[in-house]
Amino acid sequence: MNAVAESAEYTIDRALVLEFVRVTEAAAIAASRQIGRGDENAADAAAVEAMRSALDEMSIHGRVVIGEGERDNAPMLYLGEEVGCAREAGPDIDIAVDPLEGTTLTAKGGSNALSVLAAAGRDCLLNAPDIYMEKIAVGPGYPAGIVGLGREPEDNVRALAEAKGVKPSELMICVLDRPRHGDLVSRLRALGCGIHLISDGDIAGVIATTQPDTGIDMYMGSGGAPEGVLAAAALRCIGGQFEGRLIYRNEDDRRKARSCEIEDLDRIYKIDELARGDCIFTATGVTSGSMLGGVSRRRSPDGSNVVTTHSVVMRASTRTVRWIRSDYRHS
Repeated sequence: MNAVAESAEYTIDRALVLEFVRVTEAAAIAASRQIGRGDENAADAAAVEAMRSALDEMSIHGRVVIGEGERDNAPMLYLGEEVGCAREAGPDIDIAVDPLEGTTLTAKGGSNALSVLAAAGRDCLLNAPDIYMEKIAVGPGYPAGIVGLGREPEDNVRALAEAKGVKPSELMICVLDRPRHGDLVSRLRALGCGIHLISDGDIAGVIATTQPDTGIDMYMGSGGAPEGVLAAAALRCIGGQFEGRLIYRNEDDRRKARSCEIEDLDRIYKIDELARGDCIFTATGVTSGSMLGGVSRRRSPDGSNVVTTHSVVMRASTRTVRWIRSDYRHS
């Protein structure tokens, strides 16, 4: 049995699950101090530093496979960096992080900014290059292969509508609000679909397909490839469907893909090719949004300062989803 197969069968110790939640909580609390301050770099730096410190308190031998970029450009949480305080004896775990998904949202005080982390056994998360990825996603409960990137957008909409027993005009599609999606939006609106345009935060957009109260039926369009892996890890835990295909704007993008040992540049990745085995996904809200409440602060009657966070943690092996509210009290 090769190392990849062994990693795919590895089950993460459940004692680590809440420890991963504490990591995203720490990053979210740090970033929240920059909400509405107009400084994207300061918000991101605060989240990165807090997440890195929290990871180093965990009893794991972690390796960052999706993070802040290459070592020369990222002082911490760079690709390949080892994290955790048990690097000799701890479990070998690959980590994918976005300490602050929504730097602009945070700086401007917008909604849906998150701190996000996914973890799995060694070699079970795709080491995705920092380029764009075309994505399509739906929530759980549909026949396998109900949608796919090998079909036209109209065909995907019609297939999902038929599976739901509704007309295409009754579907709501989430799309990142970018000029590059102008043609896609026009084609979807020609079918009568509703379009939910989001300014940033496509991980939250993908996960929204799994929650009936959001009204989002499907996610379509392109966004960051690393965020695609994180979103796929979340859907693996819930049972949704996701496909991704890397987009190359120039030769430098192809170089980045090859540096990540990607040989088939035109491959359409299925969800279990992006995130395999016993995945853990956790997110903590920085600013309030459709999925999670943001970080809030108040003074309690006893005079202590209370910081409240709202998080979600999902696990693939047990298909559990836990919503967690945490209060941190300080004198």
